[in-house]
Amino acid sequence: MFYLILFFIGLVVGSFLNVVICRLHTREKIFLARSHCLDCKKVLAWYDLIPLVSFILTFGRCRWCGKKISWQYPLVEFFTGTLFVLVGWYVGGSISHIAMWEVEPLIFTLLFYCFFISCLIVIFVYDLKHFIISDRVIYPAIVAAFSYQVVRLLWFSDSIAQLLNILIVAGIAAGFFLALVVFSRGKWMGVGDIKLAFFMGLVLGWPNILAALLLSFILGAIVGIVWIFVRKRTLKSQIPFAPFLSTATLISIFWGNQLVSWYLGFIGYY
Repeated sequence: MFYLILFFIGLVVGSFLNVVICRLHTREKIFLARSHCLDCKKVLAWYDLIPLVSFILTFGRCRWCGKKISWQYPLVEFFTGTLFVLVGWYVGGSISHIAMWEVEPLIFTLLFYCFFISCLIVIFVYDLKHFIISDRVIYPAIVAAFSYQVVRLLWFSDSIAQLLNILIVAGIAAGFFLALVVFSRGKWMGVGDIKLAFFMGLVLGWPNILAALLLSFILGAIVGIVWIFVRKRTLKSQIPFAPFLSTATLISIFWGNQLVSWYLGFIGYY
């Protein structure tokens, strides 16, 4: 039941994330304006906005003008719900089976990680569509990640040294991308990737940030090669990198430790 509730909450949040993705580009007010069809501008009723269900019942078309609705909407809703379930599994399973004194820290962690994942989903889709990482998303994400680490460390360990280590890791990750931007004069990476790398460092820490960075470049290389052959593009063709960074971060949140252990074993470190 716990996971089912998380999935349905994720569907609703995913529906909201679609609104954010759309209105970041159109500059509409995110919270006040009514949802409407992007083609005919008809205001949508509540039954047009049920996550996944409305898309299925209308066969992926607007009820008013008949224009096709992008698959972005159900996919974002579904994956948000799925990732929220993974967060529940990662944080500690069903809260109902956990001792009372452990519930508050777990809910705290659950809420923050759901927020981090929501930000990564918006960054993924928005950069894929518009080739830019919105400051209206990445700056709140960075502030939230820093706040999470401060509260977490004060709550569990009272260790300022650990916070300093996390900031150093985030700074190194951002510095690496800054070097790439400077060296390539902005041709390889953008300034937004620097900010995203800093956010990744705050969320993942060491050594999971290493796993995320390596994985992002591996994914980027694989997709880039396929993109060149399928789309007949060249090495100079622009490919947004934030989707790879976001995907690698999501994977590293859940399985970063296992990836690092596997890699160290693979190279014979232990």
